[in-house]
Amino acid sequence: MAAPAVEGVAVTALRSVMHRVRQAAEISGRRSDQVRVVAVSKTKPVSLIRQVYDAGHRCFGENYVQEFVEKAPQLPEDIEWHFIGHLQSNKVKSLLAAVPNLAMVEGVDNEKLANHLDRVVSSIGRKPLKVLVQVNTSGEASKSGVEPSGCVELAKHVQLGCPNLKFSGLMTIGMANYTSTPENFRTLLNCRIETCKVLGIAEEQCELSMGMSGDFEQAIEMGSTNVRIGSTIFGPREYPKKQPN
Repeated sequence: MAAPAVEGVAVTALRSVMHRVRQAAEISGRRSDQVRVVAVSKTKPVSLIRQVYDAGHRCFGENYVQEFVEKAPQLPEDIEWHFIGHLQSNKVKSLLAAVPNLAMVEGVDNEKLANHLDRVVSSIGRKPLKVLVQVNTSGEASKSGVEPSGCVELAKHVQLGCPNLKFSGLMTIGMANYTSTPENFRTLLNCRIETCKVLGIAEEQCELSMGMSGDFEQAIEMGSTNVRIGSTIFGPREYPKKQPN
């Protein structure tokens, strides 16, 4: 009978996170509604997501296509879903077909994936899909993402070469131990300055998705518009077996 208690904890944790987001937004001179909180529900059951949904939250994120396509159809259609992390081209069609309410892909890290997403969005006839360009700001070989020096070109390709995608900004995944946090965020801020200059768009039109459970307040204070929070809301990840991407 432990499950309901755990689910109650997630809702309490969500309220605490939203309070912290409000405070960090105020420090950065913004309103809390200028920062989107993506509740990252990977490895968590539908029943737990439903609890957080029933508490009023509408934006959720998943990392694994297989898990995503199983869970999303069991949940309300007004959820704003985000796919987070590396997306393989051969999984694009199944993801878009199963999740018509997919709001954003965070993030696109190469032209091939951008082209493939563009074609699939067109072929299924859904509205343009928002995408963030993923930048590898920590320089780790294990991380997906375009090098900061290639960020502008990829953003330009999405904006000008992919009519069925909407370039919406940049995202990064910092180091797991958060030691490089300020540098990662500064790198992404610099990428945004360059990208907006080349594309001729205002910086407010270019989102910054940076900050996770361990550093979201600092990310917001440095200008993040989108934070991805999993374990702080839902508790530690549960990996019963190796998850394919």
